[in-house]
Amino acid sequence: MKASWDIFCSVVDNYGDAGVTWRLARQLVAEHGLQVRLWIDDLSAFVRLCPGADLQARQQWQEGVSVCQWPSEWVNTDIPDVVIEAFACRLPTRYTESMLQRSPRPLWLNLDYLSAEDWVSGCHGLPSPQSNGLKKFFFFPGFSEATGGLLREKNLIEQRQAFQQNSAARQAFLSGLGIDALAGARLISVFAYENPALGRWLDALASDSRPTHLLVPEGRILGDLQRWLGVDDPLRAGFTQVSGGLTVQVLPFIRQELYDQLLWSCDFNIVRGEDSFVRAQWSGRPMLWHIYQQEDDAHLPKLDAFLTLYLAGLSPAAAQAVNQFWQRWNVGGDLGECWTALAEHWPQIERNAERWCQQQAAQTDLATALVQFYVNSL
Repeated sequence: MKASWDIFCSVVDNYGDAGVTWRLARQLVAEHGLQVRLWIDDLSAFVRLCPGADLQARQQWQEGVSVCQWPSEWVNTDIPDVVIEAFACRLPTRYTESMLQRSPRPLWLNLDYLSAEDWVSGCHGLPSPQSNGLKKFFFFPGFSEATGGLLREKNLIEQRQAFQQNSAARQAFLSGLGIDALAGARLISVFAYENPALGRWLDALASDSRPTHLLVPEGRILGDLQRWLGVDDPLRAGFTQVSGGLTVQVLPFIRQELYDQLLWSCDFNIVRGEDSFVRAQWSGRPMLWHIYQQEDDAHLPKLDAFLTLYLAGLSPAAAQAVNQFWQRWNVGGDLGECWTALAEHWPQIERNAERWCQQQAAQTDLATALVQFYVNSL
């Protein structure tokens, strides 16, 4: 019989939590032949990721996954072999009580947020005995073999490379989204949180001798973009405006597979949260991570920890340029000046992005690591 898995997701960051758990659920079904239920408390976020989904359905099948509305009042249900509590969401009390009654008891995993901090490898896989007699284990995604790795579907890198080497496929994809970029224009995707310092960077792009086509999926950055453009009405998908050497185009929110191809098509990708952050790394293209802001700047050590690893293959000057642009984007400062400095090292930064991608792809992917952990627990 297929092993049964439940994944619980409480949506916090709009699409990041739902995006990670939806990718994971599909991969566990498609590549490992598992029986998976995804319990999600905000189906509106899920429907944006999976446009064919039914917002009103309490249970529905999507790509082999049983997608269930996480009810406010829990009802009894069968307890599976593995329970994943994604991103420290709290399981329903009645559900954990049922876990106690199951024989054998399920493997309970707390799938935590992605971090490059040193302490992660020491905590990955550790048990956490609960007061009710259950035991759960900490499972950390990460960037070393001592962690759970990153979400990566089988043959993803080969598919990406084939796409990037096929100019006709790239052009057809862009045309399908209504993108008609000038020859030689730099393509940049921006999926980011609000950023009051955005204007100075846009000024630099508009005054650059090389044209830039900015592709902005619908999201939280649109308000800052609207203010810089000086337009009265809120920006929506289909909006396009040219300012000097900069063309700004707003794209619709697209499903995950198409977003991957958008990242593959661009010369530079600005991403946020966790899901798009990982997918940008698989694109093999230069990038910037707009990390989710936490109280007391708790997110900044996580940013620094990743940069320490990511920049290790660059020359000191190139590493400084990338680091400065990332830091100013996340903390504040003149983005125009440091963008110019970053552009001076572009060929090296491009090579580093592909090197980093290949380095991470050589490690075990997250879904496979989870399955191996379950098999080892039997």
